[in-house]
Amino acid sequence: MILPSFLTGSKPLLDRYSSDLGTKLRLKYQPYYHAVESRDGAHVQVKGHRMLMMSSNEYLGLSMHPRVVRASTAATEKWGTSPCGSRLANGNRSLHEELEEQLATFLGVEACHVLSAGYLACMGGLSTLVRRGDALLVDKSIHSALWDGALLGGATIERFEHEDMADLDRLLQALPGDQAKAIAVDGVYSMEGHIASLPRIVELAAKHRSIVIVDDAHGLGALGREGRGTVDHHGLTGKVELIVGSFSKSLASTGGFMAGSRAIIDYLRSNCRQIIFSAGLPASQAAAASEALRVLVEEPEHRARLQANADHYREGLRELGVDFWNSPTSGLPIVLGDKEKCYRVWLSLWDQGYFTVMAIAPGVPAGKDLIRTSVTAQHTTEQIDGFLCALRIALEKVGHSFKREA
Repeated sequence: MILPSFLTGSKPLLDRYSSDLGTKLRLKYQPYYHAVESRDGAHVQVKGHRMLMMSSNEYLGLSMHPRVVRASTAATEKWGTSPCGSRLANGNRSLHEELEEQLATFLGVEACHVLSAGYLACMGGLSTLVRRGDALLVDKSIHSALWDGALLGGATIERFEHEDMADLDRLLQALPGDQAKAIAVDGVYSMEGHIASLPRIVELAAKHRSIVIVDDAHGLGALGREGRGTVDHHGLTGKVELIVGSFSKSLASTGGFMAGSRAIIDYLRSNCRQIIFSAGLPASQAAAASEALRVLVEEPEHRARLQANADHYREGLRELGVDFWNSPTSGLPIVLGDKEKCYRVWLSLWDQGYFTVMAIAPGVPAGKDLIRTSVTAQHTTEQIDGFLCALRIALEKVGHSFKREA
């Protein structure tokens, strides 16, 4: 006799977890969660093997900069390892407010709030500024942090095709003129490397009385005057209502920020649950971000080297006939469009001593399976050329056509 599940002790949710196909495939092929044991510049060691990191978000290479390390160490010695509380309650520190003033001045906005993760900044900013009854228009390729914020906010969500301004305009025109609206985009899309068409987005937002929210995690430090980000890159300082982002890329720290008018930041401090119920950013990380911001301004050679490396790498990919989605930034995907090809190319690069990250559907659009690569200010021309040689070998194994991209 077959007993019902409630008598056998089987629990449907536990059965779901143990039978999940995605988890089984990840454990079988092991493309993710590789522990780095040590690092030396652009090199890392994994399971005793020295590898060149070719998929880092540390665009300017500042996490081991002596000034940044000293500032972080000194802050820990002064403030301890954690504020152990929400900033609303007992976890606010003077160095949080100093960093906020510094960042607000840098970005050309009235106010800023820093918190313990970039994901929280994106999710909290978006979910708090829209609510049920509002309309929220998002690019289909926004980061999952914005997407989670969109779902949590309760607004009616309309998704427009990636970087398709005609589609965005069409959706806006279909909405009631008196409905509250927000448009949310990435400043730089981390997988594609594309820069958002902010001039047109801001123009459409003004026409349809919408606010604009930009996640600039990958633009801050890399684009704009002295690295002021995507909004500055387009000459739109003061014309975007909220900029959110992370310190874990160019600013070589952890944590996140929200930046905008004083009225918006004060509203977020009163209503954003991710602010109110999260512990404050550790002093060590606030100090690291603050000092990295000073280095960014005072040592422009890091940004210059990043740009030169990106240009060199982009030309090498073009010579190999690689589809890199016409990325104009230092994040350059190797688009292969097939999961099996992606895995084989990734594995070949790994075996040759190159650390990259594989991204497949549904993490990217169907037919756009890719290897995510990026160059940083730490790479040398010789290292980039070595990777391009390894990539040629990997591509030959999957029958790639070496036709130069236009």
